[in-house]
Amino acid sequence: MLRLVDPQSRPNMTVLNERLRDIDLISLNIKANGYRLARLLAETLPPATHDGPQDIQPGSKLCTQEDIASDWSRYWSSELKLPVVFHRKLWEYTYLLQALHASGNIAPGRVGLGFGCGLEPIASYLASREVKATITDLPPEHQRVAGWASSNEYVETLEKAHVADLVDREQFIRMVSHRHVDMNAIPDDLSGFDFCWSVCALEHLGSIQQGLDFIEASLRTLLPGGTAVHTTEFNINPEGPTIDNWMTVLFQRKHIEGLVQKLESQGHTVAPLDFSAGSQPMDQFIDIPPWNDDLLGPVMGQLDMRRNANHLKLSVDGFVVTCFAITITKGGG
Repeated sequence: MLRLVDPQSRPNMTVLNERLRDIDLISLNIKANGYRLARLLAETLPPATHDGPQDIQPGSKLCTQEDIASDWSRYWSSELKLPVVFHRKLWEYTYLLQALHASGNIAPGRVGLGFGCGLEPIASYLASREVKATITDLPPEHQRVAGWASSNEYVETLEKAHVADLVDREQFIRMVSHRHVDMNAIPDDLSGFDFCWSVCALEHLGSIQQGLDFIEASLRTLLPGGTAVHTTEFNINPEGPTIDNWMTVLFQRKHIEGLVQKLESQGHTVAPLDFSAGSQPMDQFIDIPPWNDDLLGPVMGQLDMRRNANHLKLSVDGFVVTCFAITITKGGG
């Protein structure tokens, strides 16, 4: 009933098909215009006014266009040798490095712990700055269930995590170690770190409560006064339902506020909360599925839409989602 033509190659004139046949084209238009907007905004950014790191402490906040266009974020993009693009993954990296810089953790002799690191470039960059890091990923028997291997969010060996453009292999091997860790059961021997981090990993732990429990448990790996920085998927609608008890869960404002209240009652300090979703053009573009080349088959390729598919917000199971980052200082320092 949904084919564009009948067996004789005539237009399919059923009522249902007439209503639905242009949905893919509507999706294509939305995506094409959003991606073009992202490219144009990045290409027309004015020159940065600062060429070094800035002493700015980012709050616990949502990803916004303003952040990515800022001098502090653009500095860390250049340090990672990544182009400035309006994509939430880049924001997660630059937010993380800014938070670590502001807390004095990007310095020789510091020691960090990363959770669910996969192929991210953070450990390689830290190694280039003489910062030691232990990077972790799910045990092999767990990662296929979570679906991380198929999405390049999982790395089996230390060698695969090395980014040669950021640090030579010898220094990387000297500064970075790798082990398998279940984020729902952090081993007691992982302790004494100056900082820890995770980038969009804790939403894959099985439930919202398990994600919140992980953030709290991650503080046990730190020295007093240590810094934890975590990013996750966030449903920007503070009311109504959200996704829970699933492979990818979506946190809401109430979950973060409840966590902060609990952490502060334990003597920890959380960077001020800011739930502003932004009001600039890329803040208002909500990307929609699919995320691969399935939309209209080869048409996306013919229209040169397979590259630079950048967004800050997207639809996940019908919810408007972006990234949220939280910075916590462990009490007792």
